[in-house]
Amino acid sequence: MGTVQIRDVHKSYGPVEVLHGVSINIEDGEFVALVGPSGCGKSTLLRMIAGLEDISGGDIRIGDRVVNNIAPKDRDIAMVFQNYALYPHKNVRENMGFALRQRRVPRAEIDERVNDAARILGLEHLLERKPRALSGGQRQRVAMGRAIVRNPTVFLFDEPLSNLDAKLRVQMRSEIKELHQRLKTTTVYVTHDQIEAMTLADRVVVMNSGVIEQEGPPLELYDKPASLFVAAFIGSPPMNFLEGNLQNGTVLHLDDGTRLNLPVGDRKQRSRVTIGIRPEHFTVAPSGWPATVSVVEPTGSETQITARFAGHVVRVLSRGRTSVRPSDTIHLAFDQGHLHFFDPAPVPEVAKMEDVA
Repeated sequence: MGTVQIRDVHKSYGPVEVLHGVSINIEDGEFVALVGPSGCGKSTLLRMIAGLEDISGGDIRIGDRVVNNIAPKDRDIAMVFQNYALYPHKNVRENMGFALRQRRVPRAEIDERVNDAARILGLEHLLERKPRALSGGQRQRVAMGRAIVRNPTVFLFDEPLSNLDAKLRVQMRSEIKELHQRLKTTTVYVTHDQIEAMTLADRVVVMNSGVIEQEGPPLELYDKPASLFVAAFIGSPPMNFLEGNLQNGTVLHLDDGTRLNLPVGDRKQRSRVTIGIRPEHFTVAPSGWPATVSVVEPTGSETQITARFAGHVVRVLSRGRTSVRPSDTIHLAFDQGHLHFFDPAPVPEVAKMEDVA
């Protein structure tokens, strides 16, 4: 069984604790993405699953075994690193089969596994090439093939696409997802890119400062963020935030004196709140909240508008094309079914935007 159970795991480097009692259950065949900003502890946790970092407290179980004190080679895992780590003097076939040769697997079986993995990854015509003769995407496929031939219980990916250009990352994302759908091997995938996490994973675990902020299916995190941090981190461009005093549950008084009538009230009845509105839930309307346009960024299928409203920088994502220009005054309305309420707190750095007006 390819289950992974992480129970109250702690990690300290001397007096500095970087993981604070993390617990995650990963089901057999599930694809789970660990996502968060740099320094949140996601790569440390992955390396602890792999056995490359010692556990300061708690347990990690793979299948039926607690693996805290089991060597990495005996954990039945295969890891794909950010650095491809291919042997430059060996060809693709030799790189993919190296771990099996070290285990003294019969030559015929090695050839069969390498050929099968090459067929899955479209590498059949590259088996005799050296790494220097491969593109970045091809090298990444070889690194993945080296993991596949081991037929592990669990795949571990540590930011495997970060060295690729934007177009190739999109292509490799699709290939990794297709690979998982075919092999159905339990996969733990670490990334700082929330788009990768959203598009690849069955379940996303959002980490921040060594703790889990929220976990769940990607669209659940997007539609129902449990905290201001998750709301800011998940989504590109990120959610807009406005903080103020709430009167009668539906009237928000911003700090600059602007008064906003909200069609949906706050269920918790807080006196001071932060409201969140995603860019695609704003619309440019004939009447509404007045805002001054700062930047217009057309991409073809949609247009991102950055504007100033009540002393705040807000982002509006408009489908299609628009005649709006910088310095224009527009009026903003929003989808009242997609208003989010949070306890007031400093907006996370991941959602901040410099004043571009």
